[in-house]
Amino acid sequence: MASVIRMPEVLAGAAEAVLSKWMIDEGQDVAVGDILAEIETEKANVDYQAEEPGKLARVLIQPGQTVEVGTPIAVFAAAGDTDKDIEAALAAAGGESASPPAAPTPSANAGESIPAPVATPEETVAVETPAPAPSGGRISMSPLVRKRARESGIDLSQVRGTGPGGRIVKKDLEALLSQAVSAPATPQVSPPTPAPTVFGSAGYTDRPHTGMRRAVARRLTESKTTVPHFYVTADCRVEKLLEARAQMNEATGIKISVNDWVMKAVAAALMEVPDANVIWTDDALRYFDRADIAVAVAVEGGLLTPVLRGVESMSLTQINAEVTRLATKAREGKISQPEIEGGSFSVSNLGMYGTDAFQAILNPPQSGILAVGAAREAAVVEDGQLVAGRVMTVNLSADHRAVDGALAAQWMTAFRHYIENPLALLA
Repeated sequence: MASVIRMPEVLAGAAEAVLSKWMIDEGQDVAVGDILAEIETEKANVDYQAEEPGKLARVLIQPGQTVEVGTPIAVFAAAGDTDKDIEAALAAAGGESASPPAAPTPSANAGESIPAPVATPEETVAVETPAPAPSGGRISMSPLVRKRARESGIDLSQVRGTGPGGRIVKKDLEALLSQAVSAPATPQVSPPTPAPTVFGSAGYTDRPHTGMRRAVARRLTESKTTVPHFYVTADCRVEKLLEARAQMNEATGIKISVNDWVMKAVAAALMEVPDANVIWTDDALRYFDRADIAVAVAVEGGLLTPVLRGVESMSLTQINAEVTRLATKAREGKISQPEIEGGSFSVSNLGMYGTDAFQAILNPPQSGILAVGAAREAAVVEDGQLVAGRVMTVNLSADHRAVDGALAAQWMTAFRHYIENPLALLA
């Protein structure tokens, strides 16, 4: 029996996604687990696998289209299914048929209701003034349409939708917005007011938010307003680390970064203080037996945090290679959803940009994030004498629901020990 495949919710809370590419041709047989399509979310590309066997009988969404979660995107057919079966499955799912129904014959009786013809996806439909919605009832629309209408200042109370049961769908809103853009503005006549003295006005350009920018804004606002942050700061002496790094780079020919040493020290401290390797859940504290650590990577239009798995068992050269691989994929837009999920801790390093110190916002559900500043020259006290040294300031942001102040201080002590005694990381 033919069945309709809908756009999945590949990212929790996502209202829409982009179908980037079909991996199966129309008419091709599909087995369970075959990759049907590549779907682009706000932060990553996800392979959508077939959950049932069959034949990809009809593609409803073309590559590059943005559609709401739950929208029919394809039809699967079983052996023996005909076009009639496919049309019946589409009708039952509220999808659009590939062939238009015959136009109804007008009735001689004025009291009889005549259904309006339905346009197909291939037809060009002229935008007309929408018929008013029924008065006194609830307006049926998707959450995405409601949100966009509110943001655009559009009143949908007089709009009759083209979706099932008069539901207002995305294309109805887009048609209304297109009308608003093409309609000439009516000049407003207002009484004359004294002209203010103008000393110059600043020009500006609006750049619409990308999906990634909206995702970053939403998640960090949620984190800062719902997770109780607290902060622990330490200044670490890094003369030994910089010397060890220089010697290792010369010996191996690999450019190990300070951040690679920081990642290794974070993992070692999480193993030494396992109570800090934890996240908060509604029912329990979840303790992890390995150090999965996310590293913040700046990309065009936002920020991604790919996760390194089992950092405590990696060598510095392995950490360097994995960070390079994940950062390259992130910047090229090829990172996958599983590669940015999980972990209990993050590292954000702005020291490479010359920043001395900063505080970072937690990446839920992780319980810790370390903000790393630049290694800088500073006056330090050594054996009661003021001497020149190299210092790196780090700030730990922690989730107070899962990590208490004394525990955070214990973790910071362990981290500083490994940074100031880097050879301990090579043992």
